[in-house]
Amino acid sequence: MSIALENVLAKAGLKVDADEFLTLVEDAARRLSPPNPDPSHYFSADQRAALTDVGLDLSPRSEDEPDFRARTVAAHAVLADSALSVLEAAKALGVDDSRIRHRLKEGRLTGWKDQGWRLPAWQFTGSGVLPGLEVVLRAVPEDQPALVVAAFMSTPQSDLVINDHPATPRQWLLSGGDPEHVARLVATLGLPF
Repeated sequence: MSIALENVLAKAGLKVDADEFLTLVEDAARRLSPPNPDPSHYFSADQRAALTDVGLDLSPRSEDEPDFRARTVAAHAVLADSALSVLEAAKALGVDDSRIRHRLKEGRLTGWKDQGWRLPAWQFTGSGVLPGLEVVLRAVPEDQPALVVAAFMSTPQSDLVINDHPATPRQWLLSGGDPEHVARLVATLGLPF
């Protein structure tokens, strides 16, 4: 199994050995909800009745259903593995590591703490930071986790078109697109439509 996993990791461009990746997956799975939560537990009796009336099934997942957490756990593990430490980010940008911490504090870079700061790779380019990054980061709702923001930045958006094709926000910014356009889109993360 580890040879097959190592092949998959290599094809995906992840520079991590199979055992380390499995540790990342285990850590991500531990941080998520329990494997078979009872959805009705999260609602009052009135809320349960209203949700059931509109057709929502609040029963726990049965054992034969696929585990909805698997995709999220894998995405979380990839995000964690590809993230840069403060020292790695400082080296990539050619600055002192204190400058990276300063940018994090000012909201000019984003990251999360996990035994030290981890900075998602999507915000960096081969020669610096993503153009317009500060504008976009100012618009990210505070309640949105790093995984949601990373998924947004790497998912084609129909409102961002390059050469007649939907582009990811990252591609849009790299091509010189207006960061205010991305900021307006990212500001809607977590809002019901």
